[in-house]
Parts: sequence; C-alpha cells; structure tokens
Amino acid sequence: MLVPWMIGFVVFKVYPIVTSFIYSLQEYPILGDPEFVGFRNYIEIFTKDDVFWQSLVATLKYVLIGTPMVIIVSFIVAAILNFKLKGVNFFRTAYYIPSILGGNVAVSILWTMLFDVNGPINTILSVFNFGGDVAINWTKDPTFAVITLIILKTWQFGSTMLIFLSALQGVPKSVYEAAEIDGASKVRQLFSITVPIITPVILFNMINVLVKAFQEFNSAYLITKGGPNNATYFLNLYIYDQAFQNGNYGYASALTWILLAIIGVLTIIIFKSSDKWVFTNDNE
Repeated sequence: MLVPWMIGFVVFKVYPIVTSFIYSLQEYPILGDPEFVGFRNYIEIFTKDDVFWQSLVATLKYVLIGTPMVIIVSFIVAAILNFKLKGVNFFRTAYYIPSILGGNVAVSILWTMLFDVNGPINTILSVFNFGGDVAINWTKDPTFAVITLIILKTWQFGSTMLIFLSALQGVPKSVYEAAEIDGASKVRQLFSITVPIITPVILFNMINVLVKAFQEFNSAYLITKGGPNNATYFLNLYIYDQAFQNGNYGYASALTWILLAIIGVLTIIIFKSSDKWVFTNDNE
C-alpha cells in the first residue's frame, strides 16, 4: 500500500532535491555541458552578487513584517468569529475565500487597480488628508511597494484564521466559567487562558506562514515585477530569473539551497525558543 507513495516521494521529492544540490556545484548553462566547479557558485553569491543581498533584504523585510501581521490579524478575526453571531458562517466563508484565490492573475490585477495612483485606496486616504496633496505611488515607490505586497499577504489570512478558529473552539468552556467565578475579566481570560492553551497552534501557524512567505513569488512577479529598484525582488523571483531567464541552472540551484538554509535556521530558532512560550501537557 505504501509503494505508490514511496515511488512518488522518491521521484518527485528526493530525486529533485539531490539533483538540485549536484547542479549547485556545477556551472550549468542552458546550452552546453555542465562543468563541476565545487562551491564557486556559493562563493560568488556571497562575495560578488550585490543583487542577491538586495533580494535577501527585500525577502527578510517581507517575511519579518508580513508573518506577524498575518498571525495577529487572523487571530483577532478568529476570536471575533468564535462568538455566536448572526450570520457567522457566512463571514467565516467570506474571510476564507481570499486564501483560496492565492496570488493569481485576477487578484494581481485587482490589487494593481486598488493601489494605483488614482485608485480607490488613495481616494479613501485623500478624504482623511493622509499624505497631503501628493498621492502615494504604492507599486512604484520603493518605500511602499513591499508594504503593498504585505497588505495582500495579510488579506489572504483565511487558512490561518480557520486553524485558529478550530483551536479556539477546542478550549474547554469550563475553564472560562471558573475564571469568571474568580472575577477574571475578558482581557485577563484572553491572555491567561486562551493564548497559553493555543500556543501550540500559534507555533504551527507561525512556521507555516513563515515558510510560505519565504516562498512568495506570484505577487512580486505579477504586481511589481520585482521593482522598483529591486525593492520587491524576492529570492524566489531571483532564482526564477537565474534559471529560466538567464539559463544558469547551477547558480539558481545554489540560490535555492541558500534559501533552504535560511528557512531551516529560522525554523530551528523558532522551535528552540518555543520551549519558553509554548505550553503543552509536557510542560512542568
């Protein structure tokens, strides 16, 4: 029964991973034979490639700002939808739909229109005199381009929200009843009961959102084209250009392994720190 899965895992997971590492040690042009160069690609990336460092900074900015925003917004919305409100099932579905759409072409066109210089967002901000008489050029200004994509990422919080909602519904009601008898306010119940109980789910969502943020490609490719001035030139987009635009598969494979290492290091740091803030049955 496991053989079909094992075949698929080896063919579509293990083989590409091993092959990409081998490619990363080669000079592999789109035309011509590959040449083994050892770690020259990695050395060149870290010592001579200024675009890599720009791409890394843009990616880290997107991840470190976007991940907390997604977690916070999805948790707040999940907490609200956890109440027995009229039409709550409709709102749960409505908030989930954007996460299904992902970064497709239609969403990218919508976002480009919304954040156009003469678009609805600037029109609304002008009512409150935000930014003065000068309209914000969201996708063409290096300061605001990343913010535009972060807002899009935050808007697509549906999957994370549903996981939080499931966790909130699993918190025993008796714990809240006991806290109310002891005179605990709703805010105290939130931070002393709800948050500690669902910290394993917070950890799970944090890792998921972090990894997906590092793999972001569609929004930067479709909305900003990596610009302006490489402000949204994320690592995934840089890897794509090196492989499929420049035909440099070896260099792109090395970039991929560097991205994997960065994700792995940050994930390990989060897991190590979880001993201090994640509460499970094993905690003393």
